[in-house]
Amino acid sequence: MGTESGKRIVVLALAAAVGGAATLTPARANEPVAIHPSEPRAGTERLIETLSARLLAAHSATAVLEAWCAERGLAIDPRLTAVRVSGPEKMLSDLQRERLALRPDEPVRYRRVRLTCGGHVLSEADNWYVPSRLTAEMNTMLETTEAPFGRVVHPLAPTRRNLSLKMLWTPEELEPPGPEKKLFFVEAVLSTAAGIPFCEVAETYTGAVLARGER
Repeated sequence: MGTESGKRIVVLALAAAVGGAATLTPARANEPVAIHPSEPRAGTERLIETLSARLLAAHSATAVLEAWCAERGLAIDPRLTAVRVSGPEKMLSDLQRERLALRPDEPVRYRRVRLTCGGHVLSEADNWYVPSRLTAEMNTMLETTEAPFGRVVHPLAPTRRNLSLKMLWTPEELEPPGPEKKLFFVEAVLSTAAGIPFCEVAETYTGAVLARGER
């Protein structure tokens, strides 16, 4: 990315790596993004920077994406749908088990989804959660519905500790990112208001977040 925006992304990544939400100027993170038509590459860069900053500063990726979907006009109903992706289960590493403070025999469930808004697949997420730390109703919803994880666990008033941010697209690439292009990757741990970790997520955001719907 360009020098100045590259520095901003590095700052965000460092903030994520030390285990907390990034420190951001609220007006900078929350302001609507206006793109000049003569500067599409710079506009794409600014959009990616803005969305990644909002995600690192927030406690709910679901809430950020639904607000983004509404702001960008991607669907009449901006609520996300979590579409299950079938495939082999990804096992937790020893480090992930340590971050979740798991007992040796404590069950963990795995959920892989595509988060969609209208016809747009905004991200793909791997989610490892501890069912014993959720309510029975939450577990049932996660197993039987397409509700996004953040909406299901909202009653826990969760906090989000960022682990990493990796940029997967740069303006140096010859082609502009299409809707399926992977833009950036975020890892985080979610904890209850009491500080008990109950979930680790690995989220990959796609070029579909750059779309603009008709108002």
